[in-house]
Amino acid sequence: MTALETMLNQPYLLRTKAQQPGDGENLELEGYAEKAAFLINGNRYFAEVARTLRQARRSVWIVGWDFNPDIRMEPEKSDETLADLLHALAAANPTLEIRILIWALGPIYSEKSLQVLRKKNFPRNARIDLRFDLQSTVRGCHHEKLVCIDDAVAFIGGMDLTSRRWDTRRHRAWDALRRDPEGASYDPLHDVQAMVTGDAARLIGDIARRRWQSATGEKHNALAETSSFTWPRDLAVSLMHIPVSFVLTEPATTLRAGISDGIASTLGIIARARRQLFIEAQYLASFRVADALAARLQEEDGPEIIVICTRRSHGLIEKLFMGGNRDRVIRRLKRTDRADRFRVYYPVVPGPPVPGPAAPGKNDEVEVLIHSKLIIADDELIRIGSSNLNNRSEGLDSECDMLLEAVNDEQRDGIADLRHHLLAEYLGTTTETFAAAFAQSGSIIQAIDMLNDGPRGLREFAVDLSGSISPIRGTGFFDPTRPVKLLNRLGLGALFRLLVRPA
Repeated sequence: MTALETMLNQPYLLRTKAQQPGDGENLELEGYAEKAAFLINGNRYFAEVARTLRQARRSVWIVGWDFNPDIRMEPEKSDETLADLLHALAAANPTLEIRILIWALGPIYSEKSLQVLRKKNFPRNARIDLRFDLQSTVRGCHHEKLVCIDDAVAFIGGMDLTSRRWDTRRHRAWDALRRDPEGASYDPLHDVQAMVTGDAARLIGDIARRRWQSATGEKHNALAETSSFTWPRDLAVSLMHIPVSFVLTEPATTLRAGISDGIASTLGIIARARRQLFIEAQYLASFRVADALAARLQEEDGPEIIVICTRRSHGLIEKLFMGGNRDRVIRRLKRTDRADRFRVYYPVVPGPPVPGPAAPGKNDEVEVLIHSKLIIADDELIRIGSSNLNNRSEGLDSECDMLLEAVNDEQRDGIADLRHHLLAEYLGTTTETFAAAFAQSGSIIQAIDMLNDGPRGLREFAVDLSGSISPIRGTGFFDPTRPVKLLNRLGLGALFRLLVRPA
């Protein structure tokens, strides 16, 4: 069965945007990014958000799974927190409106920012409006990660403005600056965010306003005139005037059908890749995605498939279902990979994780956690956003992803450069060195093999090929693809929302 046939066998995945119910208005989801840059790792993202926020004149939209106002935005330079910055902006500009929407249970699940639910110290300005969203479906979550400023510049990707996201390209096993607001250190973490201007920024603003209206019932229009934005001179532009489109995922409820454009786009990208498919994923636990990847591996001349994924799961449920199903997905794909075109890696850096010598044979390397949600097909297309490759991101949680598609050689070179930059980071080399190795071999796998010989690098997942390749029993409950209809009909979501959401 081909990837296309896999998608066609899931009719609900193919609903078009025009078929989705809404407030009577069609949401435009296509346009151009005048400029785009990829901010790799939290230090680049947080610093650029801080710099861009200082240009805000009329509106700021922050949409996330979690939010922590106490994070330091540029710990290398100052102790200024996100709260300090937002309060200063609101105090200095009486025309600026700042709206922040986060999932009501995000601070509880993350255990990072419980104080934000009490609004004790943040916000302290009436023009900073912090709201909490609880999905209309039981066990679903609000998962987009968006920032839009004046409808002129916006950010989208895998990172929330919360704690335990900041890190640098070096991903040191121990870094004195890599601490949460409580002072606790945490593991190295890799993520990617896109920064865009032009239509893409305005469309992200529209999506943020849509989410706000869905959560609060309040409608806000786009700015009548888009403010100008001065692109920083020291920030390289990765892509210019490139077509973009956005895909949404929204759960079905008793009153409306859901939107499953995210998984449809995933399957479409997998079907489209001709030579290389490069994926960075926090989770690899979707059996629909596994079906599509297996179909490509069965082709005589299919693409190389390279997945960079987190190895170590946190919490019992995550270890059992995300980690256990990941191993079963990998097992299935390795069994299918008769032409040796499939690799799943996790990145490591030299240890130990705390200052001092490592014990012999122990703690000699530390895993870098992967939090990004990124797919690159050949040198043609990038998808970046909030969707994980697990079941719940296919139809239970609300998600938003952006697709950028090259139409000329300059844009194709920009996409290839991003892929080479990411792989060079994992291997502890330069983008130019990896690009040269790839040009010599024509293969990402061979280029990795040529350069993957140091203490910092990529390790393959070791999976016993003799085990099960079916979902773990209970997956449908703990990692469902759609809402549990019985619970929704009982109205528990609405009741809990009434108790949690502030007036």
